[in-house]
Amino acid sequence: MTTPGVRPFLAWTAVGAAFSLAVASLLSIGIFVLPVAIVGLALLLSRQASRNGSAAGAVCGLGIVPLYVAYLNRSGPGDVCTSIAGGGQECTQEWTPWPFLASGLLLVAGGLALFWWLRRRAVRGQATEQVAS
Repeated sequence: MTTPGVRPFLAWTAVGAAFSLAVASLLSIGIFVLPVAIVGLALLLSRQASRNGSAAGAVCGLGIVPLYVAYLNRSGPGDVCTSIAGGGQECTQEWTPWPFLASGLLLVAGGLALFWWLRRRAVRGQATEQVAS
């Protein structure tokens, strides 16, 4: 078993984020992001080096969009008003950021923990093979 690499992990993270963005924004830009995500997935699956435990990066990528949505709604929930140039206010309705923050952190932490565990297992397996030979 080969040790999962950091570069393939980051590539899988980008593909996971692209799929997450495509689903979250399906009615707007998601239809244009989805083909990019599919091409990225096909490229990663065609490379032997990225088929090992680096695919755990996709789990991290799925958590990036919820973290961004949580950041955008950081002043919510409810109406959030800001002053605009020339006097007056502009108000927007924001959601509560907590569910997005929780799901994003769980996905990112889970993906990182899985990658770390797979990498550690691969290193131990290689050490065992060297001792046995």
